[in-house]
Amino acid sequence: MRARIYKPSKTAMSSGMARTNHWVLEFAPETPREVDPLMGWTSSSDMNSQVHLRFDTLEAAKDYAKAHGIDAVVLKPKARKPNIRSRGYGENFATDRRGAWTH
Repeated sequence: MRARIYKPSKTAMSSGMARTNHWVLEFAPETPREVDPLMGWTSSSDMNSQVHLRFDTLEAAKDYAKAHGIDAVVLKPKARKPNIRSRGYGENFATDRRGAWTH
């Protein structure tokens, strides 16, 4: 069984960092997906592709994979530069703005 261990990135639809603090162990698909000729739905007989295990630490995920004989590949996350402004969001509406209103 092959799997990958990774730390999920933030969604493109929000600026929040929710659900990015855990490590995820996800199994690689063993069989390709098939298209149902009647309805056109895609399906697979591989049940492990539906399993997503979450761990608090990378070491816990590695230990789980080693204990269960899973060949896991670790994908390291890329560091994200924080977007911190000096006065925060309220700076957009400050009464003492020096620059012209641009929005």
